Amino acid sequence: MKSYLAAAVQMTSLPELQKNLVQAEELIDLAVRRGAELVTLPENFSFMGEEEDKIAQAETIALHSEKFLKTMTQRFQITILGGGFPVPAEGGKVYNTCLLVGTNGEELARYQKVHLFDVNVPDGITYRESSTVKAGENLPPIYASPELGTMGLSVCYDVRFPELYRHMSAKGADILFVPAAFTAYTGKDHWKVLLQARAIENTCYAIAPAQTGRHYGRRQTHGHATIVDPWGVVLADAGDAPGVAIAEINPDRLEQVRRQMPSLQHRVFA
Repeated sequence: MKSYLAAAVQMTSLPELQKNLVQAEELIDLAVRRGAELVTLPENFSFMGEEEDKIAQAETIALHSEKFLKTMTQRFQITILGGGFPVPAEGGKVYNTCLLVGTNGEELARYQKVHLFDVNVPDGITYRESSTVKAGENLPPIYASPELGTMGLSVCYDVRFPELYRHMSAKGADILFVPAAFTAYTGKDHWKVLLQARAIENTCYAIAPAQTGRHYGRRQTHGHATIVDPWGVVLADAGDAPGVAIAEINPDRLEQVRRQMPSLQHRVFA
């Protein structure tokens, strides 16, 4: 593993596939021009709209999203995480799918979100992700890159379930991906502290691309795409507007923190 720059992209995705892909390409280009070799896109990067529209267009969204990710990696010669897009599943539902793609356009890892956001948020909005999304059944995959480190995949609401991240760190993860479309209401209180907790307790970097602003109807997201180091220090925060958070992923820092705080070696209950 070498030192390199990683980018957490922040978008305001809409119910319009092509507009979203144009926005994503512009932000990937910006990240690359700033030196990023690993670029991460948020959950719902290619489509964020009403549930019935997502289902109706799922096949098209999935096809174009995967093609886009592979094209971008080949064009810019970088590794890209596509943080979440619908892929048709049985029963008329979709998998909320996170895809890691390498520099030659090859699929490195695929994760189907297991924890679905079925919550009555105190701001009066009710979310029922399970109405259109089929939960994945497998633990998050780990991909070991000789240059970029060992990476673990997750999506948004997963961040509230620390056992997933403990699994990833036990499998050797150095970097935890948390692409999200966090609600504005919960994000203001929970987003930063949850990311810091996952990074600290697993002595890993956390890279969390995010959605921000108003997308459709009453759907509004928190923003603050963030990169956190293994000590819990926030290295980069994209704020409230579309853009990129960029920070160095440094193996020496990783080793230093794990040496100073060897908590993973002290676990009693594995």
